[in-house]
Amino acid sequence: MQQVKSCGFILFQGDRSHAQKSFLLMKHQDRYDLPKGHVEPGESDLECALREMNEETGIPISAVQIEPDFQYRSIYYPQYARYDHQTIEKTLIIFLGWVDSPRVVTSSEHLGYEWIDWQPPHQIQLQTIDPLLAEVRAYFGN
Repeated sequence: MQQVKSCGFILFQGDRSHAQKSFLLMKHQDRYDLPKGHVEPGESDLECALREMNEETGIPISAVQIEPDFQYRSIYYPQYARYDHQTIEKTLIIFLGWVDSPRVVTSSEHLGYEWIDWQPPHQIQLQTIDPLLAEVRAYFGN
């Protein structure tokens, strides 16, 4: 079975102690997504996540403060068009980062973006986004 690894970020505005925080989701025609992508040869998971975040949002890497103790990992089995619609094993690794002020996102890969208020529990996308947000909620302790 083909194995693929994708790494990315969930970005929050504000800081962990700030009561009014929001997180970034990218918009596709029929779903939300995170800024993420496939690991290139010789690239670490974090390097991939930072590169993809910058490419897909336009937010400079230097503007992101990485939460060092958080890493979300999930393995699932989608059918991939680039592999003739065969089922593959996909590993998803998501890091958590903070930006200190509201950011305008520039993206050529998505239809748009949305900063969503942090008001857990969230019901956004059952298989991908919701489990990540549940783990973030547990990490934040709220």
